[in-house]
Amino acid sequence: MTAETYENVWDALTDTAQEAANLKARSTLLYEIRKAVKRWDLSQEEAAKRLGLTRPRTNDLLRGKLSKFSLDALVNIAAAAHLGIEIRVTDAA
Repeated sequence: MTAETYENVWDALTDTAQEAANLKARSTLLYEIRKAVKRWDLSQEEAAKRLGLTRPRTNDLLRGKLSKFSLDALVNIAAAAHLGIEIRVTDAA
């Protein structure tokens, strides 16, 4: 058995570079949104109103359920949370 080395966990879990890139972008956005919402120190109901989400959807967000959110949805939620988003593109190694 040969040990494989990956640049990040998403490369190890996916079959394609495209899938890994999508998961990496989504997980980064989800993490930053969760941090922002926790800083607000609001109930889930109040946080949901601020984000324009239902309380169950906000619960999924705060519990880190990445599979329930598309990249597009997370961009919209980040904007509702008044978070700035920058996209940086580099050549792959």
